[in-house]
Amino acid sequence: MSDGALLEARALSAWYGAAQVLFDIDLDVRRGEVVALMGRNGAGKSTTLKALMGLMARRRGRIRFLDRDVSKAEPHEVARLGLGYVPEDRRVFGDLTVLENLEVGRQAPRRWSDGTAAPAWTEARLFELFPNLGEMPDRPGARMSGGEQQMLTVARTLMGNPYVVLLDEPSEGVAPVIVEQMAHMILALKAGGVSILLSEQNMHFAELVGDRAYLLEKGQIRWSGTMAALADADDVRRAYLGV
Repeated sequence: MSDGALLEARALSAWYGAAQVLFDIDLDVRRGEVVALMGRNGAGKSTTLKALMGLMARRRGRIRFLDRDVSKAEPHEVARLGLGYVPEDRRVFGDLTVLENLEVGRQAPRRWSDGTAAPAWTEARLFELFPNLGEMPDRPGARMSGGEQQMLTVARTLMGNPYVVLLDEPSEGVAPVIVEQMAHMILALKAGGVSILLSEQNMHFAELVGDRAYLLEKGQIRWSGTMAALADADDVRRAYLGV
């Protein structure tokens, strides 16, 4: 495994039926960093996260998480190991309250390999991170706005005390104030030692939170480097992000 990498993929490919949509993806996420997986709609960002999580019925390649081979693991198995996943379509339980949704995601606290405590989340800590949720603990998920549901989905994932979070399009389709709160949330998670791989096409948002970036086009990684290098690479941004 690459030096310090918590999550690593090598030659990761995936198919929807007979159609191949990912082609030999190589990436890694190290402890305490935010990595942005960027590209236009249809580039393969969400599919990459699903493949890493074991949600693609047909995939090939090597995936290692915490120095374990999880290439053939089921989603619930990698979730129990501490890989969190926040889908783009939120999937809150509409008939459960905020507190009940959080309880669904609860897992025991974790420790790093050296025995030190990994980031641990409680309802109280999450309500500090997401004050909106703290004001509506008994509200059913179905009676929340899209942005509030997005926060709840992230909070429910954090109740599993993940080492790494796969975060799919956090800024997509929510109000600017929620986008700002999401950026603060990601930076707070990073400060707390959580690593994040986020699928994103909003360059401004990615610049606010990201350390490194991978650019995808048609299921292939076309560029990788630091976020600062991407900010300086006008030709690369125009070619793969249209900005």
